[in-house]
Amino acid sequence: MADKVEIRTYDDAAQPTLIYLPGLHGNSTLLGSFRRALGGRVRLVEATYPPTLTWSLDDYAVAVEEALAERGIARGWLLGESFSSQVVWSILARGRFAVDGLILAGGFVRHPVRWGARFVEKVFGDISFSLLTRVLFGYATVARFRFRHSPETQRSIKDFLAHFTELERQAAMHRLRLVAQSDPCGIARRVTLPVYALTGLLDPVVPWFGVRRWLRRNCPGLREYRIIWAADHNVLGTAAGAAAGQVLSWMKPG
Repeated sequence: MADKVEIRTYDDAAQPTLIYLPGLHGNSTLLGSFRRALGGRVRLVEATYPPTLTWSLDDYAVAVEEALAERGIARGWLLGESFSSQVVWSILARGRFAVDGLILAGGFVRHPVRWGARFVEKVFGDISFSLLTRVLFGYATVARFRFRHSPETQRSIKDFLAHFTELERQAAMHRLRLVAQSDPCGIARRVTLPVYALTGLLDPVVPWFGVRRWLRRNCPGLREYRIIWAADHNVLGTAAGAAAGQVLSWMKPG
């Protein structure tokens, strides 16, 4: 594959490794507050996806594994945000990377409302790029007030908008199609390594009650499903301190 996953690492390699795989946006521009809240207590590895329009979920998994191998990273915890919850199931199914544990952030197995993913993809495709950009800038204006005490989050949103292009929009639409088609339930039913999930209370993107119910009934590896009441779908950004504390607690040996 000509396109590659880019990897950035932070902090000491001697620390436990936490590998962040991004949501629909495909990069770590919204992760600043969460990164700071971790406080260097893990080796954070952040992935950025290329704006590909052709990859399957298995292609994403292979590309992630190859990028990690190039950095000499052979094992670690996987933190799959939203869309990337589908990528981590593929990594587990392949069995080529040593996974210490899996954490889903706003993630899922089979999306509880797959027609919703198809609807959002259609909306993304039907509206003009200029209108979509104005909508995103409107969100950024609201976010400046909402996250006025978090300069990292404000900078992250600004960076995201600065790098948002038509090709990135097309790539996000392609990822939505993958979500609508994906059904890794068979994989999740066989997983016995530690699985944790983290979500915000107000999450219309991935309704957590259906996800939690399915995991509790069907995933033998599930250890805990945590709902953070003040957060939304972007739980790592909107509740960075609580999310980081919970992730660190889950990663502790024993």
